Amino acid sequence: MTLDLTGRVVVITGASSGVGEATAYAFARRKARLVLSARNRDALEHVAAACRDLGAEAHVASADVTDIDAVRHVASQAFALGGIDVWVSNVGVGAVGSFTETPMSAHEQVVRTNLIGHMNDAHAVLPIFLRQKRGTFINMISLGGFAAAPFAAAYSASKFGLKGFTEALRAELSDQPRIHICDIYPAFLDTPGLRHGANFTGRKVSAPPPVYDARRVAEAIVATAERPRDTVTIGAVTNLLRLSHLAAPNLTASLMAMVMRSYFRRADPVAISNGNLFAPSTDPGGIDGGLRSPQQRTAAVTFLAALAAGATVAYAMARRR
Repeated sequence: MTLDLTGRVVVITGASSGVGEATAYAFARRKARLVLSARNRDALEHVAAACRDLGAEAHVASADVTDIDAVRHVASQAFALGGIDVWVSNVGVGAVGSFTETPMSAHEQVVRTNLIGHMNDAHAVLPIFLRQKRGTFINMISLGGFAAAPFAAAYSASKFGLKGFTEALRAELSDQPRIHICDIYPAFLDTPGLRHGANFTGRKVSAPPPVYDARRVAEAIVATAERPRDTVTIGAVTNLLRLSHLAAPNLTASLMAMVMRSYFRRADPVAISNGNLFAPSTDPGGIDGGLRSPQQRTAAVTFLAALAAGATVAYAMARRR
């Protein structure tokens, strides 16, 4: 059955920009009752005000997901509204750079945020779901959960770990038919995430085409809340990389590393930065990152064709072995 979201309590972590912000607006248009969480309270207040303009009830509960006590406080605030129907665990950070040139403190913070942070979300809300005997927990993962990302080793570790965590949690709760553990795997997105992230390459970082609109992911999240599904992939590139990695994981990762090295040789120099790893970004955020352009769309066709060819070759090699 489809869940009517009108008046339902929905918690969104990482709601201050990008997919989280787009998701807040998508739920607001369904007249859900929103609890928005992130580290940047000013950005959250802006998003909450926009949700209210759309006719939704919106509350701000700023927190750092790496702090379990803070996350539990968010859950208690949301529960006080009459229970929690949906929790969207969306926080994500990254650090781009070779493994040895990226400080271990940065690697640790990526894993702490992208994996432990999502585990904290689940640990805070699942006892409530179990008391209610209902609820939907939606984990934002990314294609990084299917295929390794060279020059973002901690990001890969966190996303592979998050995929395993979600699958284990789903199995544990398989005897609870009204509690749903869902995961979302989008392709590369046009959000401020790369601009906000840590960069230890000394080169401007961008995403390879095709780059998708975060609003598309937001609509997929809302659709999952309305009619829960275990796994949702978004974008052809996600499924192509998933197939390629399944057939030949080392070859796929090596090809990705070649692409990244080629890009870094040509990219403009920038200052090395911790980005938003240890403190929230100071800019207002927003949904879009300015990565899409007519040139990106043209390059996307070439990239997808090359990726499809690579996946075919990888599959053929795996069959031969």
